[in-house]
Amino acid sequence: MSFVLFQISCIVYLLSTATYMVYFFSEKKQIRQLARQVFFVAAALHTLNILFRYLEAGHTPITSHHETISFFAWATAWSYLSFRWRYTVKNLGTFVSMLVVLLMLVAAFSSREIIPLSPVLQSWWLPVHASITLVAYAFLALSCIGGLMYLLQEREIKQKRFGLFYSRLPSLEVLDKLNHHCLSAGFPLLTLGLVTGILWAKQAWGAYWHWDPKETWSLVTWFLYAGVMHQRFTIGWRGRRAAMISIIAFVSAMFTLWGVSFLMKGVHTYAS
Repeated sequence: MSFVLFQISCIVYLLSTATYMVYFFSEKKQIRQLARQVFFVAAALHTLNILFRYLEAGHTPITSHHETISFFAWATAWSYLSFRWRYTVKNLGTFVSMLVVLLMLVAAFSSREIIPLSPVLQSWWLPVHASITLVAYAFLALSCIGGLMYLLQEREIKQKRFGLFYSRLPSLEVLDKLNHHCLSAGFPLLTLGLVTGILWAKQAWGAYWHWDPKETWSLVTWFLYAGVMHQRFTIGWRGRRAAMISIIAFVSAMFTLWGVSFLMKGVHTYAS
């Protein structure tokens, strides 16, 4: 049942992306409203999918590659919807829906086998640490998208060729605020995810830190985002520089999430 719901939610996400793309080119507000409604339905179906997967697996479904990517897509969708509830950023939904569809397609082609939990994962720290970290990555994904939109808009303005993106993207000021708000939500969650991981390591392996590749890259990613936040609040980093660092830091976050598990050996190799 869970995979049927996964397939349906994936199809509805695709429909929402197609509708958002129609809005992107037509700029008709009625189509934008429809796209948001379809996206909300997809996110609700995705929530049911995760609940059914939980019942089938008997544990929080964030231990396999398929489950992790699916949960990340779900967290990104709801992070956007929670952001959209308070702020309006033109065509942010278009870019977010494309990212969510990409993640869902990758999850669809990953093994859906329910893997029994290894002893180290049989802990209440699993849903706490993993879910907090993935929700943090979701908000940081929005920050990255905001950075990409900023660079696209800035390029149009600098070249004085007001083409496809100029009228369809918000102002540079709005996009910089988007970056700031998403970092302000994502960084504290990332910090909490790192702290809970350290506490879990103490319980599981008897030491707070092992300099395992995944732990090391988690720390590198945290320092990148800490640097962005520090520079924003102390010397007022804004604009292009903040956008580029947000993109680079998100690439580091994605390498921490997946790249380390597949390319490096360590105590976290079970994640692959």
